[in-house]
Amino acid sequence: MSVQERQGQQTRGRLTGKVAFITGAGCVGSGWGNGRAAAVLFAREGAAVFALDLKAETMVETVARVEDEGGTIATHLCDATDSTQIEAAVQACRERFGTIDILVNNIGGSAPGGAVALSEERWRAQLDFNLTSVFLTCKHVIPLMEAAGGGAIVNTASTSGLRWTGSAQVAYASTKAAIIQFSRVTAVEYAPKRIRVNTVVPGQMHTPMVETRLAKQRTGGDIETLLAARQARIPLGFMGDGRDTAYAALFLASDEARFITGTEIIVDGGMTARCD
Repeated sequence: MSVQERQGQQTRGRLTGKVAFITGAGCVGSGWGNGRAAAVLFAREGAAVFALDLKAETMVETVARVEDEGGTIATHLCDATDSTQIEAAVQACRERFGTIDILVNNIGGSAPGGAVALSEERWRAQLDFNLTSVFLTCKHVIPLMEAAGGGAIVNTASTSGLRWTGSAQVAYASTKAAIIQFSRVTAVEYAPKRIRVNTVVPGQMHTPMVETRLAKQRTGGDIETLLAARQARIPLGFMGDGRDTAYAALFLASDEARFITGTEIIVDGGMTARCD
């Protein structure tokens, strides 16, 4: 694709002229995590992407994919559980791109353990990582959206916040359920300000995190056994990946969803609809 064709594609994009602030835009390996897929897709659709992650190396492939398509992306290292760092990241985005029209929260991770087995320390860490990070980005981004006359926020939860998904991970499930309700409450509060807040709820996705982290937690590093168990829960018979999550987020962030707020899109191949 020529540079002219790429520029033309961006001109016709669904997010042309928008600035997207995306957390967790890196990935623990090569492939399509939720954050990387969102960053690449949003840039493809014309947005200027301000990409956040904790480590620079996780965003190298994200940046390369965006730049290969002629998109616009800037990166910023940030601990999203630290209010001061989030505030600084928002200011850096303002200095680079002028405003923030779209906020996409993709930070999250699971820790095994139920109500007895899970340590108090890991419980609190999960609350901070999965939930407080969403609270802090909204806390610092929403005032910009208010001043600009509106915006769109898309938070990433998980089907673990809706149902049992195969293992005891009580902190992860609790925080992901909380994100859904956080989004609903925030959506109603800020609807008069034309700020929409919705949630994408991905299911058993095949992302790099599954192979690099979950396989060690669940099956002693046996990736194939883990993938087979996850796929068996899905009525469609195959696992999605970060791109499926990103397409749902794109719709919710776009003007096509202008009358949609305070709700969720479940992206799970039918798993939640199945009763067993």
